[in-house]
Amino acid sequence: MSDRRGYYTVDEVRAAEAELFTRVPAGMPMRRAAFGLAGVVVDELRSRTGGVVGRAVGLLVGSGDNGGDALWAGALLRRRGVRVSAVLLNPERAHGEGLAGLRAAGGRVVDRLDAVDLVIDGIVGISGRGPLRPEAAEIVAALDIPIISADLPSGVDPDTGAVDGPAVTADVTVAFGAFKPVHALAVPHCGRIVLVPIGLHLPEAGLVQLDPGAVGAGWPVPGPADDKYSQGVTGVCAGSSKYPGAGVLCTGAAVVATSGLVRYVGTDTEVLEKFPEVVASTSISEAGRVQAWVFGPGGGTDSGARDRLAEVLATDLPVLVDADGLTILSTEPGLVRGRSAPTVLTPHAGEFARLTGAGVGADRVGAVRRFAEEWGVTVLLKGRATVVASPGGATFVNDAGGDWAATAGSGDVLSGVIGALLAAGREAGWAAAAGARVHALAANLAAYEGWEAGAPISATPLLGHVRGAVRVLREVGGGSQGW
Repeated sequence: MSDRRGYYTVDEVRAAEAELFTRVPAGMPMRRAAFGLAGVVVDELRSRTGGVVGRAVGLLVGSGDNGGDALWAGALLRRRGVRVSAVLLNPERAHGEGLAGLRAAGGRVVDRLDAVDLVIDGIVGISGRGPLRPEAAEIVAALDIPIISADLPSGVDPDTGAVDGPAVTADVTVAFGAFKPVHALAVPHCGRIVLVPIGLHLPEAGLVQLDPGAVGAGWPVPGPADDKYSQGVTGVCAGSSKYPGAGVLCTGAAVVATSGLVRYVGTDTEVLEKFPEVVASTSISEAGRVQAWVFGPGGGTDSGARDRLAEVLATDLPVLVDADGLTILSTEPGLVRGRSAPTVLTPHAGEFARLTGAGVGADRVGAVRRFAEEWGVTVLLKGRATVVASPGGATFVNDAGGDWAATAGSGDVLSGVIGALLAAGREAGWAAAAGARVHALAANLAAYEGWEAGAPISATPLLGHVRGAVRVLREVGGGSQGW
């Protein structure tokens, strides 16, 4: 079993479909997709209404194959006793065989949907671009019932997940043959995502998400021969009198993320009050043995901070730069360009723009890849869907599963977690992606602590759930030692 899920662009899917058509009879891939879509609809009807026979399903049918998928699924549902009605948004270009199949099964073509239990969105497929057209947008906006999207939510870009106008927000999206980037980059529009295999032979994916079990299995934990040094020594240069909390959060995250030893460089006495196991010093040269550095959160941007950053980057150790450190690099990129040791930059969208001179834009994956290649560093772009790219390597994406981490100090925690993984010897791209996975899970655990319905959190409870998040992922990955 693979340790990661791949996401495939429209061009990659189209190439795989062309190869599939040489191996199977015409129409077979669409029938497979429709069968899977109908099965998901049946499951949803049962879970939401308690039954199938006599329930009503509406189809929103556009031109092209996605409309055909919806029509054939409607025919299958009609044979299961479901009342099916279809609105053809472009009657002249509706899929002919699918429409005939629906009518033969007893389905109806209507001008508008009456009372139905749920709707299948078959408006636009992966070849479509741009927002919904006015007629479709008006129908979708009036819906207050569950929507199941065929392959992707119509109006959302399949390759970038971008939304620049009216679009479907689905409760469930049924992906045909392969996951597409939209299924990672626009999860709030996709809802729950179900993959229906149709027989595609796919290449190695360039955009991937780490499997939760793989994160847990790869997380560093002590073995019989380990000591505090062999587990990884993380150096943290963060926090200041103006922002003392940044030092506490960043250093504390390195501690709880399993680092064998954390050395703190700074004058923030609160760090030692909160985490007495940390070894503190006032300068980088006095810090002692370190295997990776974290620099920036709350550390300031004055000349002293700049010199400390230059000193850290002059080492041959892995370095993560965040927050104020990124502000310094935006004016002196030469400090980091050309480093031979692993370097991880963790900007949010505003910091990304300052570093590159341009906004992220609609294509987040492409923008991060270009930045990583041009600067020769690993880049983690923060957001609901975190994107991590390294020069010449796979690009990782991680949907957070919620928006709870959108709070002050959250990024300081993320930096400490990734820094601990770098100190433990994990490859930079993997460390950033795995750290983002644990960070997101910790935020969700904090928000739902005590099985509440979910409530806003701050960075402190997020930090308090990092260990629990690691524990959950290690249990999924089959690990138990040390927990």
